[in-house]
Amino acid sequence: MVRVKVCGIASLEDALAAVGLGADALGFVFAPSPRQVTPEQVADIVAGLPPFVTRVGVFVDTPLQQVTETLQTCGLDVAQLHGSESADMCQALFPRVIKAFSVKDESVLSLLPRYRV
Repeated sequence: MVRVKVCGIASLEDALAAVGLGADALGFVFAPSPRQVTPEQVADIVAGLPPFVTRVGVFVDTPLQQVTETLQTCGLDVAQLHGSESADMCQALFPRVIKAFSVKDESVLSLLPRYRV
């Protein structure tokens, strides 16, 4: 089974359109980017979503406490981490975490066993 996540959601209109087209999950970017949103914006969007959609917060090198507070404040289901977050941080968020890796060369692959939680 393939699950589809649409990332960079910044409005309820976009969120509902993505869900209407079959998205299983929606990503909200809290890291600095052109698609960055605030917790307040996301809380408003999430309040208008159907209950079966997985809500994902996307973070880059954000402190653990801030991630957990944002997940709670916004009603998010999962944290997706795209920075240099440690295996310990991932363990602290488990099972509500996706860790992304940029594979620049094979050496990155040697890190993966540390993140198996």
